[in-house]
Amino acid sequence: MSAAARALGVLPGMRAGGIVAICPQTTLLERAPLREEAALQALVLAMYQFTPDIALDDGGLLLDVGASLRLFGGSARLTNLVRACLAQLGVQAAIGAAPTAGGAWLLARRPRVAGQLLLRRCVQLPRLQRLLDVAPCCVLPATHPYRDWLDGIGAQTLGALRRLPRAGLTRRTSKQLLDALDRAYGDATELFRWLTIPANFRAQLDTHERVEHADALLDGAQYLVLQMTGWLRAAQLAVQSFTLQLQHERGRTAIAPTPIDITLAEAAWQPEHLVRLLRERLAKTELCAPVIGLTLEAGQLVPLEPGTASLFPEPSGGAPGDLARFMELLTARLGADNVLAPALVADHRPEVCNAWRPATLKRRQASNDAIDAWRPFWVLRQPIRLLMRDDRPYYGSPLSLIAGPERIEAGWWAGVTAARDYYVAQGREAACYWIYQERGGEMAWYLHGLFA
Repeated sequence: MSAAARALGVLPGMRAGGIVAICPQTTLLERAPLREEAALQALVLAMYQFTPDIALDDGGLLLDVGASLRLFGGSARLTNLVRACLAQLGVQAAIGAAPTAGGAWLLARRPRVAGQLLLRRCVQLPRLQRLLDVAPCCVLPATHPYRDWLDGIGAQTLGALRRLPRAGLTRRTSKQLLDALDRAYGDATELFRWLTIPANFRAQLDTHERVEHADALLDGAQYLVLQMTGWLRAAQLAVQSFTLQLQHERGRTAIAPTPIDITLAEAAWQPEHLVRLLRERLAKTELCAPVIGLTLEAGQLVPLEPGTASLFPEPSGGAPGDLARFMELLTARLGADNVLAPALVADHRPEVCNAWRPATLKRRQASNDAIDAWRPFWVLRQPIRLLMRDDRPYYGSPLSLIAGPERIEAGWWAGVTAARDYYVAQGREAACYWIYQERGGEMAWYLHGLFA
């Protein structure tokens, strides 16, 4: 029930006819248990980013965050983070925090009273007990069958209920009521069956209407990304690649899904960065047919390596991962073929061992023994044949050989054999050049590189 309906006089438990008579403009929605179950499972995955210990209880979630308070900066900040995550998922929830799960659950169920400050969070058990003492009995579901009897004896609050003789209260009500009361107040041990973390991640979402523009799918994509990042944090993993599939028509007129593949240069788990990449890709996507659903699936995964506090902080220029995230954003915006970075190729030939590859392509470090201190900074695209004067190579002045040779013989497997002897030569002005002499043919000299 919304706050607006409550302000117009609608009360929980009223029949549909009475609600329409009080305020005809009220919208009545039938419950959809299957959709509620799916939404609850989505919340579980998203909440895994705060704690791996989550349990279901009476249509809500119980999160054991005792070990996470210091990590997230205390109870107040953690509560705000949970509330912000729920808002991003489009969910309105009442949140309670307390030393006991039952106490937090009852604080969350407390009804709001006009003109009264409502506290739903505490960290000390005595403070929790005082808050529960003034809470109405209706917040405890086990009291509902005995509500008339409790009203008749004047037990309006949990504090009054707790002060009643236990033997007589057990006979009049049930042992389950007392057990729930003791667990909430911290007088009995709480036991929960924690949910297990799925081995793989795959989530889907129906759009409930045909979407014809890819930009309009961003909210649904964010809904799925929040679930994936929660699952990644709980499983201590980071994602290297993932796929968002845009589902089209099904049945006899089925159309194959449109995949949007995201590959990252550095594994990540932050939802803001992943959503930003999807925003850029969706902005460039042209739909071949209306979209009726989304499916997000995690691809390549690596162990999570979160940053650690360093004795010497990073310079103000940014953390090492900032450059990788920036390159991923450029790649998503411009395309992998338009954002290139230099890379080494395992080949001894200078014109082959240097190549341009997609900047976000994960590649191994090439093992190339030919690259050492004698290789020049600048290699010419095409070698220049040198003049010969007095049997010495000439380039502006006679060149003197000061280092070498470095013999290279490679490329025979590709049908283009390169057999050369490379030298470091120095001119009259002390400039150094990288020159080579062909072997097995005309003994000519070529300039191939310039030293800085």
